[in-house]
Amino acid sequence: MTAHKFPLSRKYKDFIRSTQGVTAEFLEGTTASGKTTVGAGVKFMYMVSASPKRLHIIAAKTTGIAEKNIIQQENGILDLHRNAVYCGNGDRNNKLPHIKFEGKLIYVLGYDNKDKWENVLGSQFGCVYIDEINTADIDFVREISTRNDYLLATLNPDDPSLPVYQEFVNRSRPCAKYAADVPEEILQELTEEPVPGWRYWFFSFRDNLSLTEADIQRKMDAAPKGTKLYKNKILGLRGRATGLVFDLQQRHIITAAQAAEHRFLYYSIGCDTSYSRQSHDRLTFEAVGITADKKCILILEETHNNRDKTNPFAPSDVIPLLNRFAEQVKSRYGFARTIYIDSADAGTIQEAQKFKRKTACIYDFAGAWKKTKIITRIQLQQSWMKTGDFLVVDTCKDYIAEMNTYSYDEKGQPEDGHDHGINGCQYAWLPYKQYIGNYKEIQEVISDV
Repeated sequence: MTAHKFPLSRKYKDFIRSTQGVTAEFLEGTTASGKTTVGAGVKFMYMVSASPKRLHIIAAKTTGIAEKNIIQQENGILDLHRNAVYCGNGDRNNKLPHIKFEGKLIYVLGYDNKDKWENVLGSQFGCVYIDEINTADIDFVREISTRNDYLLATLNPDDPSLPVYQEFVNRSRPCAKYAADVPEEILQELTEEPVPGWRYWFFSFRDNLSLTEADIQRKMDAAPKGTKLYKNKILGLRGRATGLVFDLQQRHIITAAQAAEHRFLYYSIGCDTSYSRQSHDRLTFEAVGITADKKCILILEETHNNRDKTNPFAPSDVIPLLNRFAEQVKSRYGFARTIYIDSADAGTIQEAQKFKRKTACIYDFAGAWKKTKIITRIQLQQSWMKTGDFLVVDTCKDYIAEMNTYSYDEKGQPEDGHDHGINGCQYAWLPYKQYIGNYKEIQEVISDV
């Protein structure tokens, strides 16, 4: 094989060398992270070279895209492997486009054309590369997944409800060495029943050593913040929605020590509940403090999830956890007398009242005030963020992850997802909204606050 001629990060080197027991690899991440160049041009071709089988496949949306982005571009397959020959119009022995390489034949398919790929899939293949598998015909992915020894697929983060995630990508797992590189919200979705030998990799700008800091900054500046483009391509986060609801910036995030410097007037706790064992929805406890200078600070959080638990928690289990959380808030910051629980969850509220009657619990439990519409809550919080009156302690990582994910859907409405921590926090500050930031000014422009 021809040696590559561009710098490789340690992670990419480990990716290339990771072959023992690996039968499928999924490469997700930001744009311009080098996934296609290293994945198709180096790792895939190495696996083809090592395979005992003669037939292999490269699949992209169209053969033209495969030619432009994988085969003929700078540092593409033909550039890296001078002994590879591309027959774009086929030849007398093989009518389909293909690459001849070391005595092997690599078909080049467009998964947009079912008639053509169905003609090929009667065979067994050694190695298969699928470009942007998130956009591929799911029937093609299902069919080809049973007809190869090794599958390599790249994807840019997309709608997490797509079947390709549940059936394929989320059944893979990262190696322990690089698990911390996977964004938390993606890591929480890699929980479908795992397949032995299926490996997940997340790559970002920083893994592409060919990019300078100026190159990275230009790419980040080119995508408007708050758009789906920025969320998927720049942050490398999944999401079906058209734009982020909140623009959480570094100036909104403070340390616990900085939070403790404020003089708090009120403390409050909100709880959003979920007991599902089939989803990634979470039970969230969110504690806020309202300061003398009218700032709302999320000071502490705790999250739980029932997915895949052998002994799932029930409402009767939650209230002692919630009481313990309130005690942590009391010891670290101050006394939050009232805990506001999602008013739609009558069962949990009933368990809370029962717990209070039977114990020396000093906390009151109440249904959350949900008459304030979701869009109005968003307006309030966005306004406070602009004026610097809404802050988050940096240990509240699940909440921060949600803020960087929560989006509008295609109809322009806040999505029903990635919002359990956001809801819990809102339940906590809603009873105190008149004491936060520029509330009086907001009342003049928002009719239903």
